[in-house]
Amino acid sequence: MQYMLLIHMDENAMPPASTDEPYAMNESYLAYNAALKKAGAWIAGDRLKPTSLATTVRMRDGKTEVLDGPFAETKEQLGGYYIIEAKDLDDALGWARKCPGTAFGTVELRPIWAKQD
Repeated sequence: MQYMLLIHMDENAMPPASTDEPYAMNESYLAYNAALKKAGAWIAGDRLKPTSLATTVRMRDGKTEVLDGPFAETKEQLGGYYIIEAKDLDDALGWARKCPGTAFGTVELRPIWAKQD
């Protein structure tokens, strides 16, 4: 079964990062990525650029609105994600507990709908 780990954190509490240059992952994420891959649990994952670069699209009264930045004001923002393969919820929770994002934010774990073949 596939699960998505959504990493939420307070962007204001994070050190500033350039939006034009490639980022360097810290050691804890490098080790976590390697462990996921070694276990065969890695499907996908990446860091997201800051919400200041986001564009929000929504439909209101039959008209499409395109807004700069995030629409919702929250204390935490979506900063990255992983899609993993896990045998069950307990296995997925094990990976979520090991995610470095839990040290400074919240990791939301959600099952992905299975595709109907």
